Amino acid sequence: MTKLAVFGFDAAEAAQIRRIRSYMACGFAVRGFTMRRRNMNETFEPFWPNVALGEISNNSLARRVRSLAAALPVIARHRHALAEADVIVARNLDMLALAAMARALIPGRPALIYECLDIHGMMTRTGAGGRLFRWIERRMLRRVDCLVVSSPAFLSAYFHPVQGWRGRSVLLENKLWYEEGAVTRPAQDSRPPRPDGAPIRLGWVGTLRCPQSLALLAETARQLGPAVELRLHGVVHRHALPDFDAVVAAHDNIAYLGPYDYPAGLARVYADCDLVWSQDLWQWDANSTWLLPNRIYEASFFGCPSLAVAGTETGARVAQGLGWTLPRPDAEALVAQLRALSAGDLHAARKALLTRPESAFRLTDAEVRDAICAALRPVDTDDARRARA
Repeated sequence: MTKLAVFGFDAAEAAQIRRIRSYMACGFAVRGFTMRRRNMNETFEPFWPNVALGEISNNSLARRVRSLAAALPVIARHRHALAEADVIVARNLDMLALAAMARALIPGRPALIYECLDIHGMMTRTGAGGRLFRWIERRMLRRVDCLVVSSPAFLSAYFHPVQGWRGRSVLLENKLWYEEGAVTRPAQDSRPPRPDGAPIRLGWVGTLRCPQSLALLAETARQLGPAVELRLHGVVHRHALPDFDAVVAAHDNIAYLGPYDYPAGLARVYADCDLVWSQDLWQWDANSTWLLPNRIYEASFFGCPSLAVAGTETGARVAQGLGWTLPRPDAEALVAQLRALSAGDLHAARKALLTRPESAFRLTDAEVRDAICAALRPVDTDDARRARA
C-alpha cells in the first residue's frame, strides 16, 4: 500500500478534507501533517492519523512565518512516521517549505508533490516582496518531483513563463468528489420550468470570500429589485468580508442560507438556484483570471448553469456549454444578462447539463491515483536536470 504524508494548511478546510477522503478511497494510507485556522469549522477533528502542527494566521505574514518555524520541532519529533511515507504531498507554498525541510530530516527521500490550487497574490506582485517569494518558490521547485495544478492556466500563465518550470506536471481539476452512493444526480425532467415573470434565483455558493463579487451581486440586487433573488450558500470568510451581514441585511432580495453538508447538501443548494455566479474577482489579472473553481463542476453536475466573465479561464470553460459569460465584471453587464434570460433559456440549459456524463464534473479515483503515481514514475535524467535548472 502506497503511504502518503499530506502537509495541509488547514485540517478543517473543506477542500483539504475532500482530498484526504479521495486519497483514502483510492487505497492510499494517509498521515496528515496539518496546521489549523480558527475562523471556521472549529469543532472538526481529523478522521485520519494526524500530526497537529499548530495554528496559522490568515493574513499576518509575520505570524505565519512564526507558526511555520514553530512547526519544525513538531515535525522533527515525528520524523520516524514521516520516514515511512512513499510520497509527500504539500498543498500551497507554506506547506511545500515545511515538507521540503521535513524530507531533509529523513533517509530515503520520499517523492515530493507540490499541489497548487491557487497562485497567491504575493507571487504576482511586482515589488521586492513578490520577487523574494518567487525566488523562494523557484528554490523549492527544484526539490519537487511532480507539480499538480487545478487549472491549465496556472502552468501556461505562471509556472512555465514566470517560474521556468519544465518538470513533470499533472492537471487534477477541482471537480466534485464524493464516495460511491453518497450523491444522486437529478434526472433531466426532475424540475419543471420556472414560471415566466418569476424572479430569477441567482446563487453564490461555496467559500464566500470575494469582496468584489459581493459588491457586484449587491448592486445587481439593488438594480433588479424583485426581479432577482440572490441566494448565498456556504462558509463566509469574515476576515475578507467584514461587512457581509450588513450588506445582506440591507437588501430584501438577498438571503444568506448558511453552510451546508458536503456532499449531501449540494443537491438542495443547487435546486435552490436557477443559475450561479461562478467567477472569482478578488485577484484580477492573476489567480482569479487563471483558476477553475469547484463551483462550476458542482453546479453543472446538478444541472445549474453558471455565469462567468469572458477572457478568464473560468469564462472559457463556462462558454463550453456550462452557462453564459459577461463581457465585463460589473453589475451593468450582469443585469443585462439576467434581463435577457427567459425561463425557457434556463430550463434548456439545465437539461443540457444533465445530459453530460458525470465524469465531466466528478473526479474519478483513477484521476486522483494517477496524480499521486506520477511522482513515483522514473524521470528521464535530462528532463529532471532541465526542471531544476
